[in-house]
Amino acid sequence: MTAEPAARAARTPVFFLVCVGIGLIAGLLSGLFGVGGGTIIVPLLVLALKFDQRLAAGTSLAAIVPTATVGVISYAIHGSVAWIPALILAVGAVIGAQIGTWLLPRVSVTALRWGFVAFLAFVIVMLFVVIPSRDAEFPLNPPTIVGLLVLGVVTGTIAGLIGVGGGIIVVPALMLVFGTSDLVAKGTSLLMMIPTAISGTIGNIRRRNVDLVAAGVIGLAACTTTALGAWIATIVDPFVANVLFAIFLTFIAGQMAWRAIRDRKK
Repeated sequence: MTAEPAARAARTPVFFLVCVGIGLIAGLLSGLFGVGGGTIIVPLLVLALKFDQRLAAGTSLAAIVPTATVGVISYAIHGSVAWIPALILAVGAVIGAQIGTWLLPRVSVTALRWGFVAFLAFVIVMLFVVIPSRDAEFPLNPPTIVGLLVLGVVTGTIAGLIGVGGGIIVVPALMLVFGTSDLVAKGTSLLMMIPTAISGTIGNIRRRNVDLVAAGVIGLAACTTTALGAWIATIVDPFVANVLFAIFLTFIAGQMAWRAIRDRKK
């Protein structure tokens, strides 16, 4: 079973303050980079509140639902959400999540993590080479639809295998491969996450794999800073936005490399 009883036992003022702090940080980063915030929420829940890894992941996924919703609204106000492409990505991600679950016991997760670190390193370099135009169009045609579906499947598969959020993959892919603006990439990424997060949260509730109190506090706190992060994203220069995103991806790559090294020692 999960460490849910331990989490319930920690219902103290410190518990709620930590959840609020986690939410404020996650919401700001979510709005700024178009990610769900799970890469921040999960390790902080494990380190600060001693959550079990699975319970932390399930709680994080539930907290992403309101966070991403506020982020989508914030980007939509600026016309920076591609609605149909986001739905196509979501369909692919749901399919990919099932593939990832099936592959999990059949592949080396450590090798996959190192491969993902290499992918992030490539993306970080390209972010200094390709600067997205905020006037770029995002036309839908048969090749684009197929490409989005493939991207969604790949994203869902990787997320199912190594537990990374979809935004880490979708945002740079939309900018570097599909040529979208950074704002459209972030707004579309956040919209894609909502149906996936809802579906995953329903399954986690059935398995008692989510702390709804912690998720609620984190999600509500995150909602207060998500719009701020999205606003900052709209006023910074595209190159500066790429530099900030590269710094964030460097942190994620370091986190992933540490997990790969730790698992190998085990």
